[in-house]
Amino acid sequence: MIRTQKRTTSIKTKIMKTTAINYSVCLTQLENHKLFKHLNNEAVISLLENCKYTTWQKGTEFFEGDNSSNNFYIILSGRIKTYKTNFDTDRNYTLSLLGKGDVVDIMALIDGKKHNINFTTIDEVEVLYTSMTNMRHWMEKYPAVYKTFMPYMSSQMRVMEVNLTDNILADIPTRLARLFVSNCNESKHLEKINDLSHDEIANMIGSTRAVVNRHIQQFKRNGIISVQRKQTTILNYQLLTQHVDAF
Repeated sequence: MIRTQKRTTSIKTKIMKTTAINYSVCLTQLENHKLFKHLNNEAVISLLENCKYTTWQKGTEFFEGDNSSNNFYIILSGRIKTYKTNFDTDRNYTLSLLGKGDVVDIMALIDGKKHNINFTTIDEVEVLYTSMTNMRHWMEKYPAVYKTFMPYMSSQMRVMEVNLTDNILADIPTRLARLFVSNCNESKHLEKINDLSHDEIANMIGSTRAVVNRHIQQFKRNGIISVQRKQTTILNYQLLTQHVDAF
């Protein structure tokens, strides 16, 4: 079963020409983007002028079968969740949580095969996008982009491999701890998932809200984390990693 309906939102789309108000801002973002910053100025400008700029409101949903699968998206700000749904049980499993510096959908771009995933915006999101066909033509002209595209796709697949292994072999506390550790920055501060609901966290580790809530409460009692005003903070990183190291 494929859902093709999309939540109606106010979406503003702009073709990226040098006369566009936000052209220079988007150009700077591409020049500093981890996947494109190694390219020369000509390549980056060419990419930008092949793109359109749009914003999506928080909660915008795209389902399998939407025209969105024909496009390649470069995220400038905000977070996007990609996921699969079992319509018989109405349960979701989150494949990835993408943000600034990420793209959707590099796998379909590289292999040319349709990738049946759903995605929804966690925040208001800004993207640059172009058709898969246009993007492939641009890549043929500027093949240096493969220098970053292939390692990026490999890293995404490795994350999915770890998640799959955890969901089969690890218990819930281990999955939860690993999720927190993998989303800590160099200062050991939780980011990207620090304000997600327990439902969203459960979808990321193949569990349920009730089970996740129970283990989060245990982490709080053990002094590992605190949760205030829907913000999760790591209090004891060493104790947290012990749950991961035990697996």
